[in-house]
Amino acid sequence: MQIIPTAISRKVAAQALLGKKHSPTILLGAGVVSMVGSTVLACRATLKLEDVLETAERDLKAAKGVRHLHPDQYSENDRKKDVAIIYARGITGVVKLYAPSIILGAAGVVCLTKSHKILQERNVALTAAYVAVDKAFQNYRNRVVERYGEQVDRELRFETEEVDIIDEETGKVLSTVHVAPQKPSGYARWFDKENNNWNAPPFDEHNWLFLRTQQNWANDMLRARGHLFLNEVYGMLGLSHTSAGSIVGWIYDRENDRGDNYVDFGCWGEDDGRPLDFFNGREGSILLDFNVDGPIWDLIDDSTARNS
Repeated sequence: MQIIPTAISRKVAAQALLGKKHSPTILLGAGVVSMVGSTVLACRATLKLEDVLETAERDLKAAKGVRHLHPDQYSENDRKKDVAIIYARGITGVVKLYAPSIILGAAGVVCLTKSHKILQERNVALTAAYVAVDKAFQNYRNRVVERYGEQVDRELRFETEEVDIIDEETGKVLSTVHVAPQKPSGYARWFDKENNNWNAPPFDEHNWLFLRTQQNWANDMLRARGHLFLNEVYGMLGLSHTSAGSIVGWIYDRENDRGDNYVDFGCWGEDDGRPLDFFNGREGSILLDFNVDGPIWDLIDDSTARNS
């Protein structure tokens, strides 16, 4: 027998899932509001604190005066007992004043801590998922390169197409060039005439010298510091930063099993080290395909722990 209709239960489940999804934001907002409310209540309690302290001070003076006027009827032990009671009442009064502020502040701390913990757990899960996907993609690329070669790997990865250059007079095909109709995917970027560091002909060979120098500088920084973010390399080349560039990069560690322990711009051949002329249909540009290790925040912690 079905007591709750399916439509209602599904809607409740969807709302619960939505609340769980936005729980870090909700907890953060609740924590901020609680901390502000705690501050307001503490300020209000401070305004009333003077009355509590004056009452306690007045009672202490009264006990001292009675002891001075009636030493036979009001012994020192009686005075000490009354003083203890007066202090206890004073402390109780102060606690009652600040208890709402303390409770609300503690609730705010719990909300903020829980929000941070949820986000941290999600970031760890996302990093693990990225590493798994990146590893599977790299293995796939290695199989493609092994079977078809690097040329085919680049053509498939960067969505290139071959275009024939035809002589208008004879109609014959003069040459075939590779053209990239879209921006490169992933972390690859174009180094072209839009960049302030670009050298136009007849000094275009200087572009390769500039890239080689910047790559050497990046590797020096990597070895010296032990880590390097992609945005830092972008900055060296005069390229704009990206949100992903602040997370991914390189780690220099002998036990680094995720990366290569060096920075490679991916624009030179692996065998002969000569500049790649892959996108020969795109004049005035060089494709930079960086060999990042992936997100390196967790790798930094692991590397620091091993080397400390």
